[in-house]
Amino acid sequence: MLKSWKDIPIGGYIVQPGNSKTNKTGNWRMEKPLIDQQKCVKCQTCTRNCPEDAMKPADDQIKIDYDYCKGCGLCSDICPVKAIEMK
Repeated sequence: MLKSWKDIPIGGYIVQPGNSKTNKTGNWRMEKPLIDQQKCVKCQTCTRNCPEDAMKPADDQIKIDYDYCKGCGLCSDICPVKAIEMK
């Protein structure tokens, strides 16, 4: 029998470790980050702070995996050169 929401401890309940890789959550977002690669200095502050691990360095650029990006805007807020804009 499944637990009701009242029985789940605060902070959630992970039934299966690693399930975030199979549950694409990008369609939740209202805005999406766009990177101006000309402004980006490749400091990777965004990749280290993305709560969904949706930002990755690739081919001397920072790429965003929109399948998992929820559009929280943290990357845009912490970018030291303001290379990321939420649209």
